[in-house]
Amino acid sequence: MSTPDWVKDAIFYQIFPDRFANGDPANDPPNMQKWGSAPTAWGFQGGDLRGIIQQLDYLLDLGITAIYLNPIFLSPSTHRYNTSNYYQIDPKLGTMADFHDLVNCVHQNHMHLILDGVFNHVGRGFFAFVDVLENGEKSGYKDWFHIKNFPLNAYDDGKPINYLGWWDHKSLPKLNTSNKLVREYILNIARYWIDQGIDGWRLDVPNEIDDDGFWEEFRKVVHTANREAYLVGEIWEVNPRWANDLHFDGLTNYPVRDALVALLQGRENATQFDVRIEALIKAYEHDNLLAMYIPLDSHDTERFKTMVAGNIDKLKLAFLFQMAFPGAPAIYYGDEVGVEGGKDPDSRRAFPWNENEWNLDLRNWVKTLISLRKRILCLRRGDFIRLLAEDGNYAFARSLGEDRVLVALNASSKARRIDVPVSKIGWKDGRRVKDCLSGEKHVVSAGKITVNLPGWSGVWIG
Repeated sequence: MSTPDWVKDAIFYQIFPDRFANGDPANDPPNMQKWGSAPTAWGFQGGDLRGIIQQLDYLLDLGITAIYLNPIFLSPSTHRYNTSNYYQIDPKLGTMADFHDLVNCVHQNHMHLILDGVFNHVGRGFFAFVDVLENGEKSGYKDWFHIKNFPLNAYDDGKPINYLGWWDHKSLPKLNTSNKLVREYILNIARYWIDQGIDGWRLDVPNEIDDDGFWEEFRKVVHTANREAYLVGEIWEVNPRWANDLHFDGLTNYPVRDALVALLQGRENATQFDVRIEALIKAYEHDNLLAMYIPLDSHDTERFKTMVAGNIDKLKLAFLFQMAFPGAPAIYYGDEVGVEGGKDPDSRRAFPWNENEWNLDLRNWVKTLISLRKRILCLRRGDFIRLLAEDGNYAFARSLGEDRVLVALNASSKARRIDVPVSKIGWKDGRRVKDCLSGEKHVVSAGKITVNLPGWSGVWIG
């Protein structure tokens, strides 16, 4: 199994396009909400591709090396998971020229760009579904979908849905990927956007296209166009079936987030946390583990800061763990400055470009962690070695060759002295090491490193 080499060193930044930055007011819709308004499913706020280009310096300063964009193709919604035309950039986001400018700017700055591939379902404005709506049983596209009977009840809220839709949403008719023409259509899209310069796909609900042959073919088509293209599947649970040379390089590793939330909310202790983490580590081949996409949150979840009741120390500790864990850490836009948000659509608030609204200490913390991760190879590519799990104390190491970094967490509200055994990583008594963040020096004694940690804090020692 060979995964794209660049992913192992990547720091991702996820952008919900309508809410990141408005770079071209000329493409704003007439009914646009004011920037920063309470987010709704229908209220556009003007974010676009030109805005992302204009804020690349902000991302580069933070240390970002890869961008994942939520859907950007023509669609009537703010989230754009109901695609009308896969070959057209939504005009509210810009033009194809804007897209190519973004790709070029990203690549000139040695960054990568992946797009959201929504191929399980389409929107009601998709050409084939419109044809079925217009022509009914006589439509040449009726077999592109899973239709129970005619006529379709696509808009009548008083009648039940009579075709398959994602989670029974009438606005999201499910494609019939058993149809050869549908498969060819999707594979052509996959190839087309790789040819336009993207570096991979984040694949939406791929388990709902439960067809190993389809995904193997998808992978071959993409890799024929670009062998280093990254494929990441939106799989929410621990499931190694989906991370291999027949499917995806990595998965959206939400179980890491789930474990951190349970630990930092106090619902589980370090021993229970350890059980979750060990299951994750053992489930996947090492190469796939390093290619996992590791989010603290996303457009589909509550923001992490909100999940921990606004506690910045807990959020900083979560970032400290995330940036040292195997896989590519992913920042959801705004998390680094302290943006909060509840469940969708509240998780999709506009980025606050007024720096007076930023938590600068948090942003500097994230920037420092990213800088260290980029400097220390074993934090990106090393083996994971569990060292300690008891009560609120947890410690592990990343190991590569002769290099080691020890990561220790105090997941409790009280200051603690933690003795971390280090014989597993070959550190002998008398060895001198230091805190990568503070510079404080430590000496191995009696086979242990002793650290004094305030509540909800952690260290990297190497």
